[in-house]
Amino acid sequence: MAERRYRVLAVAAHPVQYMAPILRRMAAHSGFDLHVAYCSLRGAEAAHDPEFAATVAWDVPLLDGYSWTHVPNRGSGEESFFGLRNPGLSKLIREGHYDAVLCFVGYVRATFWIACRAAKSSNTAFLFGTDTNTLAPRDGRRWKSTVKKILWPRLFRLADQVIVPSSGARDLMVSLGLPAERVTLTPYSVDNDWWMRQSAAVDRSAVRASWGAATSDAVVLFCAKLQPWKRPGDLLRAFAEANLRDALLVIAGEGPLRSELRSQAAALGIASRVRFLGFVNQSQLPAVYTSADLMVLPSEYEPFAVVVNEAMCCGCPVAASDHVGAARDLVAPVRKEFVFRCGDVAALAILLRDALGDRVRLASLGSTAVAHMRTWSPERNIAATFAAMEIAVARRGRRPKVAVADSSAAHTSPPASQKFRE
Repeated sequence: MAERRYRVLAVAAHPVQYMAPILRRMAAHSGFDLHVAYCSLRGAEAAHDPEFAATVAWDVPLLDGYSWTHVPNRGSGEESFFGLRNPGLSKLIREGHYDAVLCFVGYVRATFWIACRAAKSSNTAFLFGTDTNTLAPRDGRRWKSTVKKILWPRLFRLADQVIVPSSGARDLMVSLGLPAERVTLTPYSVDNDWWMRQSAAVDRSAVRASWGAATSDAVVLFCAKLQPWKRPGDLLRAFAEANLRDALLVIAGEGPLRSELRSQAAALGIASRVRFLGFVNQSQLPAVYTSADLMVLPSEYEPFAVVVNEAMCCGCPVAASDHVGAARDLVAPVRKEFVFRCGDVAALAILLRDALGDRVRLASLGSTAVAHMRTWSPERNIAATFAAMEIAVARRGRRPKVAVADSSAAHTSPPASQKFRE
């Protein structure tokens, strides 16, 4: 039976290590004729990442397996409204005869409005959303919450279908008055199969030995940028307060708090039991997750946190604050007690003592985590995205092309890439 096939343009600020595998799978799906427009190539090319406070180039393929275009940025490149301004998108959308545009660039960038205007003027379905599950901004400025409460119900009605990555984000959209049928949950996912394969090949004993961990030691992991809103200091204090015997705290990540955290560990008297790994690139992360017994994410602002997906795929149970978007969809279904109140160091210390006090139960939770991740998969993400596309295109009154029974030929050629010229 012939299937409907959508010509789709995905607009992204830059290549992202966990999105590339999803794009490859989407490109191979018979229902999508996918092209990706990148507004910069940061991540695929070495560049300074201000949040890592380091130069970063991911060491896994980001641009292979799908068709993409680099649309030049005429903005400043800074984290501001005019930092990302890609006027060439307008021509690309208007002349591309797309059924739909998936916009992954936020409305706080000029590029979003360029894409939105071009899609509306060409009667192209326009899909976008948000990954946040709260109106509270990262910087804590209350006036921003008030503005969002007024603005967002109008803003998200610009979407022919709103796409969100978590249950919390979906509920937020509905709470703002958007009809539930206009919001589609497209689960934030990673390449589960890749993470599980890589994890299976890890020499866990050797990795733990490189950290100075004895066979009997428990390893608690923090894996994130060392930024204030990630609250790594909470974990340091809780680890010290828990006074765990035979335990190490491994901190994987880079950022401006590194020196402060080292000093804090020394002041707490736990420096000898804390390991700072610095920035860990993507290909090395499976070894880190697989070799830990528990990962903790104490963030006060964390729209989702795909590090939770990654760790759980590697059989590492996760504890997270109730401000972490993934806590509801991924952490709580494995063990609800592993979700703690953000900023409550005493509660986190108790959690650590309880979790590490029963290592057999903790190991079994690793298996439960892997099983749960099989239900939160790229296949589910792509199926939901396709369903959202159907709704959005129908809302625009467009008729998608009909794919031939075997459309694999369209996807087996080498990936197309080019520099878009305005």
